[in-house]
Amino acid sequence: MKGSKDKARKRLRSEPENAEIAAKKKRKEPAPSPQAEDDSAASNSADEKPQQQQQQQQEAEAAPAAAAADGSSAAAAAAPAAAAEPSSSDSNAPAGPSGGFFSEVLFESLDICEPVKKALKEMKMERLTEIQAKSIPRLLEGKDVLGAAKTGSGKTLAFLVPALELLYQVKFLPRNGTGVLVISPTRELSLQIFEVAAEVAKFLPQTLGLVIGGANRRSEVEKLNRGINVLVATPGRLLDHLQNTRGFVYKNLLSLVIDEADRILEIGFEEEMNAILNLLPKTRQTCLFSATQTAKVADLARLSLKKPVLVQVQNSVATVSGLQQGFIVCPAEQRFLLLFTFLKKNRDKKVMVFFSSCMSVRFHDELFNYIDLPTTCIHGKKKQAARMSTYYEFCEAEKGILLCTDVAARGLDIPKVDWIVQVDPPDDPREYIHRVGRTARGAGGRGKALMFLMPEELGFLRYLKKAGVPLNEYSFPASKLANVQTQLERLIEKNYYLHKSSRDAYRSYLHAYASHGLKDIFNVYNLDLQRVARAFGFSVPPKVDLNLKAKGRTAADKKKSKCNASGHKFSAANPYGVRAPGDKRQFCH
Repeated sequence: MKGSKDKARKRLRSEPENAEIAAKKKRKEPAPSPQAEDDSAASNSADEKPQQQQQQQQEAEAAPAAAAADGSSAAAAAAPAAAAEPSSSDSNAPAGPSGGFFSEVLFESLDICEPVKKALKEMKMERLTEIQAKSIPRLLEGKDVLGAAKTGSGKTLAFLVPALELLYQVKFLPRNGTGVLVISPTRELSLQIFEVAAEVAKFLPQTLGLVIGGANRRSEVEKLNRGINVLVATPGRLLDHLQNTRGFVYKNLLSLVIDEADRILEIGFEEEMNAILNLLPKTRQTCLFSATQTAKVADLARLSLKKPVLVQVQNSVATVSGLQQGFIVCPAEQRFLLLFTFLKKNRDKKVMVFFSSCMSVRFHDELFNYIDLPTTCIHGKKKQAARMSTYYEFCEAEKGILLCTDVAARGLDIPKVDWIVQVDPPDDPREYIHRVGRTARGAGGRGKALMFLMPEELGFLRYLKKAGVPLNEYSFPASKLANVQTQLERLIEKNYYLHKSSRDAYRSYLHAYASHGLKDIFNVYNLDLQRVARAFGFSVPPKVDLNLKAKGRTAADKKKSKCNASGHKFSAANPYGVRAPGDKRQFCH
C-alpha cells in the first residue's frame, strides 16, 4: 500500500501539464505552519526590534507615508495610542500576540493516529491554536461544525487533522474513491490547502489530489479514475467532474469541508454550491469554515450542516495585534504620486498593493516596470500557470512588490510581508480584514497596513470602527512627494501601449467604483473625474459611459435570498449584516 501511495504521489507531483503542481516545486517550504510563520515574522522584523517595547511605540506612531517619502520627518498620528501594538502581550510567547492565539492543548495529547502526529511533529507543530482546540475535538466526535475565526488563525489544520484521522481509522483505500472533499473559493487557496494536506498526510497511505479551473482536465480525470481519497477543489471544476466524469467515485464521501464559505458565495458560486450539495451523499460529516458570518453563509450552513456546533474565537478586535494599521487622506490627483513615492522608498521591503480591478493592476504593473520600478502582479485575467509562478516567486522572495486584486486576499500564506497597501478601498470591512490578513500572520506575526482614502470616502471609517478595526490617521508632507506628474502625463500621451492600458484602467476603476456596495460613501457621480484622470496620467479625462445601472452589483443584488433581503441590513451599525437577536431563520446551534 505504501509503495502504491508513493508512486501515486510521485505521479501527482511530477505531472508536467499541471501548472499548479509544477509551480509547487519552486517552493522551499510547502506549507508554512503557524509556528513557522512566527519564526518568519520574527526574523523579518529584526530591524524593528519587537522585543523592545519603547521602539515599538515609536514605530507605531510614525507616519508611514512620511517615511516612504523621506524617512526624515514623522507625521502626526490622529488615532489614539491604544491603536498601536500592545506591548504587554509581547513577552507572553506561548500565547501569541493577542494573549490567546495558542491554546494550552498539545497536538501530542490528541487522540489521533501516530502517522499524523509524526507529520505534525516534523512540521514543528506543538500547541493548537484556539480555533483548532475548539474545532478538532468536535470533529473527531463526528459532529458537524460551523467555524468562525479571523484570517491566519489556523483554520486549515483545524479541518484537515480530523478528516485525515477519519480516513485512517476506516482504512480508506484509493479504490473507495473520494472520502474527504475540501472546497475553497480560489485556485491559489486550493493549492495551498493541498500542500498543507500533503504535509500532514506524509506518512498516511491515502492519496491526495487537486482539481481546479485552469488546470489540465484530462490529467484530473485520469487521477480521479485511479482514486483520490482527499480531494481539494474549486466549485466550478468540481461540479464539472461530478456531472461529467464517470470514473469519479464520490458515493463513499465521509467528510465535506467548505473553506472560506463567505468568499465562495461573494464571488458568485452560490448556484454551483447548491448543485454540488444536491449531488453529494447526505450521510456525511460537514464542516464549514469562514472568517466572517453573513446571512448567505447561514443559508449555506442550513443546507449543508445537520445540527452544527458553532465554534468561534471571540475577539473585540477583528485584526491581529501585531498589525499596525493606518490610513492617509489623499486627494484623487495625488494617488499615483503617493503610491510611486511610497514604493520607491520601500523597494527593499516586501509589499502587497491592492487595486479594485484587473485593468488597474495590469496598467500599474506595466508602468512601474517601464520606469524601472520592478513589480509583479496577480489578477483574475492572468493565466493560471503565470499566476502560480508569480505567487511562488513572491513567497520565496525576501523583498519585492506584488500588485494584485482581491484574488490574492483570501487565505494565502505569503511569508514575511512587510506592508499591505490598499490604493483602492475594499468593498466592505470583511474584505479589508482579509486584505490586511496577508501580513502579521501567525503567533507573534508583525506587519503594517496602509489604506488610501479620498476626503469624500472618510465615512468608510465608521464601518471599520464598528467592525473592530483600529486605524491611525497618518499625514504626509506634500513637499516629499515625487514631482513626476508632468513626466507621467507626457509618457502616457506618447506611448501608445501605456496610453491604451491607462485608458482601460481608468475605465475599469470607474466601473468598479460604480459597483461598490456602499454607495452612500463611494458614489461614482461625486468623483471629480478631472482629478481622478490625473492619477492615470491624463490631463483630460477619457470619455467613459457612467450609465451603469444594469452593471456591477445591481445584477447580483436581484439574486439575493429572502433571508438576506430583509432583517440583515448592511450598515455602519451592523457592518457584517449578522443575524438580529430574535431572528429564528438561521441554523440552530
